[in-house]
Amino acid sequence: MPLGQMKEASVDKLSHFVVPAKNPLQSAAVNQKATMRRKKERAKATVVQPTELVVGRELIPAELGGPPLSTKGITFHRRPGLGQLGTKCVVKANHFLAELPDKDLHHYDVIITPEVRSKQMNRAIILELVRVYRETEMGMRLPAYDGRKSLYTAGFLPFNSKEFAVKLAEEDEGMGINRAKEYKVAIKFVARVDLHHLRLFIEKKQSHVPQDALQVLDIVLRELSNQRYIQVGRSFYSPEIRRPQRLGDGLQSLGGFYQSLRPTQMGLSLNIDMSSTAFIEPLSVIEFVAQILGKDVISRPLSDSDRVKIKKALRGVKVEVTHRGTVRRKYRVSGLTSQPTRELIFPVDEEMNMKSVIEYFKEMYGFTIQHSHLPCLQVGNQKANYLPMEACKIVEGQRYTKRLNEKQITSLLKVTCQRPREQEMDVLQTVHQNAYEQDPYAKEFGINVSNKLTTVEARVLPAPWGVKRKEGMREVQKGTMGKDMWGAAQEVISAGWEQSEQREGPTMVPGSEGTHSLELDADVVDEEFNREPVIPIYSGRPDQVAKALKQVYNMALHKLKGKELELLLVILPDSNGSLYGELKRICETDLGLISQCCLTKHVFKINKQYLANVSLKINVKMGGRNTVLLDAVSWRIPLVSDKPTIIFGADVTHPENGEDSSPSIAAVVASQDWPEVTKYAGLVCAQAHRQELIQDLFKSWHDPQRGTLTGGMIRELLISFRKATGQKPMRIIFYRDGVSEGQFYQVLLYELDAIRKACASLEPNYQPPVTFVVVQKRHHTRLYVDNHKDRNSSDKSGNILPGTVVDSKICHPTEFDFYLCSHAGIQSSYSTCITTIAEVWFMITILTQYISIDQDQLSVPLQRLLDAVGTSRPAHYHVIWDENNFSADEMQTLTNNLCYTYARCTRSVSVVPPAYYAHLAAFRARFYMEPELPDDNQSTRMQNGLSVKPLPALKEKVKRVMFYC
Repeated sequence: MPLGQMKEASVDKLSHFVVPAKNPLQSAAVNQKATMRRKKERAKATVVQPTELVVGRELIPAELGGPPLSTKGITFHRRPGLGQLGTKCVVKANHFLAELPDKDLHHYDVIITPEVRSKQMNRAIILELVRVYRETEMGMRLPAYDGRKSLYTAGFLPFNSKEFAVKLAEEDEGMGINRAKEYKVAIKFVARVDLHHLRLFIEKKQSHVPQDALQVLDIVLRELSNQRYIQVGRSFYSPEIRRPQRLGDGLQSLGGFYQSLRPTQMGLSLNIDMSSTAFIEPLSVIEFVAQILGKDVISRPLSDSDRVKIKKALRGVKVEVTHRGTVRRKYRVSGLTSQPTRELIFPVDEEMNMKSVIEYFKEMYGFTIQHSHLPCLQVGNQKANYLPMEACKIVEGQRYTKRLNEKQITSLLKVTCQRPREQEMDVLQTVHQNAYEQDPYAKEFGINVSNKLTTVEARVLPAPWGVKRKEGMREVQKGTMGKDMWGAAQEVISAGWEQSEQREGPTMVPGSEGTHSLELDADVVDEEFNREPVIPIYSGRPDQVAKALKQVYNMALHKLKGKELELLLVILPDSNGSLYGELKRICETDLGLISQCCLTKHVFKINKQYLANVSLKINVKMGGRNTVLLDAVSWRIPLVSDKPTIIFGADVTHPENGEDSSPSIAAVVASQDWPEVTKYAGLVCAQAHRQELIQDLFKSWHDPQRGTLTGGMIRELLISFRKATGQKPMRIIFYRDGVSEGQFYQVLLYELDAIRKACASLEPNYQPPVTFVVVQKRHHTRLYVDNHKDRNSSDKSGNILPGTVVDSKICHPTEFDFYLCSHAGIQSSYSTCITTIAEVWFMITILTQYISIDQDQLSVPLQRLLDAVGTSRPAHYHVIWDENNFSADEMQTLTNNLCYTYARCTRSVSVVPPAYYAHLAAFRARFYMEPELPDDNQSTRMQNGLSVKPLPALKEKVKRVMFYC
């Protein structure tokens, strides 16, 4: 149940707007007359009265209990034409043209007996089969294999069905013994792979992409890299690609590249991007342990906590023995002995004659154990085998899948952050090393890949005009925005926290240096700012945050004689652990307080830039605006200003890798002011683990007294818009973040249907036209300036100019998508947007706009950020549903201009703000999840057969403002 679920009393108060819908979904397509009417309305650019209604329409019928199941007949919105607005320029993209083969491709089914679960082992078996039988039974064919059940050839094999015997040496990870094992491989013809439909799709004569044909070609081009490198998802890594760099604590970064074959307007395109991720460094186990513990383990004994840390780090890691010369048997670590090596004994025969580990290694291998005070590694699952640490080395090529710490992330960022020209050269070098023109598999299948970057025509959109409250309009520099602040807080309270029980925390009194620094930016604010706190500054212990907050709340309530406290200013110790999250949870879900946190180290520096950034955050939390576009207040934004328009942003954040039971968090924000579209209210909800579809957009339930009631996040935000503006939305623009291409259909069917039902539940035939835009940040397309020596074509960081948009050549052949680089490259410091630990994920997202990195490992809070220059990553926008009939220029300009209205910093941002805000709200909601106790009896609800514990509800006062900023 979302935080924003309406109370029953609210339904009564809004009965004039809430009318049960008889038929929520009316028709299957956009009515032609309605389309013509909207075009006329756009030309007139007049404000439609709230009483006018838009004819309802239906996407696909669905029951309230679940999503529609069929995608038949559903096509994504087609491109309305190419954009024309802006200054034309030329950029280069990391896409390489791949020519379609003219050979027949054939699909064969593969069954390996006994069954093998490892794709790597499957590949080894098929590779051996081809080596042995290619010149005889295989008719000289060189097949491509997907690692599972499918084999592909460029032409028929000499048989329809055949079984082969393959012998392969297999290593027992428990015993470390190589044994020859025989496998039976059955190959059977399935079907011809038709490339004709893929050609039709690329030629824009067919709407649906033939995924099977595309997948075959992608497998072919990945076959050789699968044999050469370590595969992680769609990326390949190797020390040969880039020299490994140490990350600390036994880890190193390996360089690699991402590769994907995509259909584009120019034909098939091979997308190549640079990447880096963390691997376990192939050290001796003793050196690895010393790095983990950060101390000398040879001369100093290990504590119990040291053993626990070592066991956790080494469990599941592959090691190889070094005490047997050239015999390097491999084992997987299962545990650590509780005793030191010198105390370990084991039975050597059935009569239980015992021998020490030290004696055994001396007699059997002539190996003298030097560090007998250290524990032994336990390897093997069935029978425990002991290996001395000094006789083991970590096997190379093991990816590290756990969370990185702050030091490791910083080191990884330093390695991966590249200037645009450097990254462009690395991409070209990778293509050269891969040598696709000499790839035997590409030759076999007749695929030719260009070795040149794709040159693309682009346009630089003009920056919007901003508004200052007192000085009138002004032109905005590209990539930046002003620092105006409206509606500042009238009453402020400060509070401090002790850093520990033994050490007294920062104490600030009115007039002291620290307090004065926090008051400085009141001079910048247009409105009057009270320089004195409401009550004396209060200090509390970190372990008593709830008690301290309630004490401050009650003191302020008494002092203000029942009036609500407007703002709570909290000074946190620099190392505050979970204190920040606990404080936000209590303030926003228990007390209903708006709070602003600052770190002690920033408060006492008297840095005006920092104080200005804090003021930006405070202003929007208090209901103010930092920036308004001139076109907004002048009623000149196409398809926004002509009639009441609400802009949504939605995102779902999932638990970190390894957390198998934590819920996913969905967040939806929506604009609450029109025509300014700068204030966004937000709602959040918990849902089933790894569930991408937002479950609480719309819902209905039965009340014994009142019958069927409806609610959900969309419905509540629509009502909130009406209360704030006095008008109901007559147009909906929905920016959806975090959706992969494979989920487009599913998300559109389910979530657009939920929007329809939410609208219909408010009024019969109330169906405002919807534009549904998917926002993608985690793609691998990069854009480079055509001439790096031409300073007019790039910004100071060497990146393409902010506002650069591409909607041709490398984009989808028929659908409405575009790449937009709305932000300027970072030149010096990322600290311009940092104030508290809550902004860490936002800054991680910022960093990943500039660097190529495995983003699953960027999940630990960063308190120090990298001062470096990177290569800008454009955002990818895909308009998959559009009933508002946006032209390319209108959608691209609206999206670009919105990026200048982001509330928390004075730069244009890389992703449209509603999507950013939704991500921030979802991240904030993770703090609301309390740890589950064994006797926890709190209510749960079922989603898709899984139990989900609801989040505590946000207080009404909090929901009305941008609390997540």
